[in-house]
Amino acid sequence: MRRLFAATCLALVATMCANGQGLDPVTAWATAAFNEFHISQNIVYRRASGVDLKLDVITAGPASMARPTLIYFHGGGLVEGRKEGTLLYGLPYLARGMNAVNVEYRMAPDALAPAAVEDCRCALHWVYDNAEKYGFDTSKIIVEGHSAGGYLALMSGMLNPDDHLDNDCSRVSAEWRQGFVRDVKVAAVINFFGMTDLVDLLQGPNTRNFAIRWFGDLPNRMELARQLSPVNFVRNGLPPIISIAGDKDPIVPYQQAVRLHAGLTRADVPNQLVTIQGGGHGSTTPFAWNHEQNLQAQEAIFKFLEKYAIVSPVRRSGN
Repeated sequence: MRRLFAATCLALVATMCANGQGLDPVTAWATAAFNEFHISQNIVYRRASGVDLKLDVITAGPASMARPTLIYFHGGGLVEGRKEGTLLYGLPYLARGMNAVNVEYRMAPDALAPAAVEDCRCALHWVYDNAEKYGFDTSKIIVEGHSAGGYLALMSGMLNPDDHLDNDCSRVSAEWRQGFVRDVKVAAVINFFGMTDLVDLLQGPNTRNFAIRWFGDLPNRMELARQLSPVNFVRNGLPPIISIAGDKDPIVPYQQAVRLHAGLTRADVPNQLVTIQGGGHGSTTPFAWNHEQNLQAQEAIFKFLEKYAIVSPVRRSGN
């Protein structure tokens, strides 16, 4: 699988290169990735509901060097999707010398709310527990996702142990023997058009089928939706949060991103809202983002990460 990934990288960058002589910088990077990167797939990070939950780790070099690390959660409305479909989403971060962790989690109808949130918090604990083994710099962990994955990235980065969604995670001996849950912090949250107000999606004009399915027939689902909405976890001291959303999103209302941005700003949380003008729900039609809009989003993300010293600026020719 490692060589398949590297071959895919080479195929992708080949379309970007027109030089016929020598190796341009992008192809040189892909060649280094082919030889130096390592993939560890389907590592069990948790067992819940009788299922082994797995993740993939891609390290951008020897584990003896701690690197900034991306934890990625796939989308799919909390009712569908697979981590295997998003393996390449970490490429821009790998190109900047980061590691990547690609996470699966429980979805409806097999597991209703708040199962997915609990799983993603446990994945974050797993990254902390295995930092030395894989070279994760726990001071520079970034959580990211698209759509439902963006929601899970928000929840993973905004929660703390006092919110009581970490209690069932596997913990190192020192923790469970002493009866505490370590506070696992992230350095930044990258939210691609994730849900921020689940109550809004369960009733009224913005009702969405995927939200109804995730909460099922739970008797307290409206109160639970309130408790699981990122807008209700806004508080001072959160990590920097960048949200990217299209102002024509037909699935997750753009105003949810606007409300989160306003709340974070009032709470003095470092944050940014990047609006994709005329853009919908990412690659989903209608109003799918085009090539330039995707580049706009990724450029804004790296400027944001550079601002908070999570990644180093790239030296460009002529600078």
